[in-house]
Amino acid sequence: MTTLTSPHDLLAAVPFLIGYHPLNSLVVIALSDDAIGMAMRVDFPVEPALLAAHLVHQKAEAAIIVAYLPDGLASDDQTLAIQEAIKARGIDIKECIQVVGDRYRSTICADPSCCPLEGNQIPEIADSLIAAEQVALGKPLPFAGINAMRLSLSAEPRDLNLIRETTKIAEINYHDAGAVLLQREGAYAVDKLFGEFMAKGICHDKELIALVLVRLLDLQVRDYAMGITTEENEKALWAMWRWLLRIAPRGFVAPVATLFATMTYERGDGALAQRALERAFEDDGKYQMAKLLRRTFAAGWPAHSFTQMRAELHPKICAALFE
Repeated sequence: MTTLTSPHDLLAAVPFLIGYHPLNSLVVIALSDDAIGMAMRVDFPVEPALLAAHLVHQKAEAAIIVAYLPDGLASDDQTLAIQEAIKARGIDIKECIQVVGDRYRSTICADPSCCPLEGNQIPEIADSLIAAEQVALGKPLPFAGINAMRLSLSAEPRDLNLIRETTKIAEINYHDAGAVLLQREGAYAVDKLFGEFMAKGICHDKELIALVLVRLLDLQVRDYAMGITTEENEKALWAMWRWLLRIAPRGFVAPVATLFATMTYERGDGALAQRALERAFEDDGKYQMAKLLRRTFAAGWPAHSFTQMRAELHPKICAALFE
């Protein structure tokens, strides 16, 4: 992302960083070597010490605070406590902006000519260089709010033909010597589905879709699917998991949701990743991968840690499935 050189840039960047236009929220952005790291969004009231601990976990050298204040909230008290907690951890505050309604002001800048007490009008996000840059990179415009973001991952109407196809596929019997062949079949099906999606942007083969959904219930196949991500195919694969998440019948949602959540978190869209986990828990409240991701997201794990984990795990999964 372009270096944030002004409050205008910063206010335009925040919705892209979290995926939607926030309200009644506090956003803290981690910086390292002046590069933007994880953006954390929490509702008011906030726990300053917990936010500061997350910044330490991210190995942040500095931070930016943007407070979207609810009406009637004592703004200076809120942001002052947060700044003190962050500074106590040895992390510098590069900027602190308060947004009330359609106006904003910096609490760090003491020059009334550029930062008057009544604040400045929030500029249109579409007029910013940040927005142009992000759209050019293929990132969608932020959602209008968190509810709109949640709706973007909601389930589509049940596809009875797809459900019928899933019932025709035999489950894997792990006590049978042929179990690995069915796992391998699942891995090949994932590859074939992605090939179809890459070529057409969709897949109409219900038998293939059903085979992928059923085999993703197997942990080896799911982990294989997680490991096929590369820099070259990341955008298309992310779009495929999102599409599959919306059409997956009940009972087959959780594995797809965790695949999508992991990729989304790696992209820096923490809020959308959390919504994907909600879909996973709605489908299976005991799904272990969803529980693990919920803990790691809450702990503020660096996004690149998933990339490293995938690079280490994938060769082992391929060896188990194909050798």
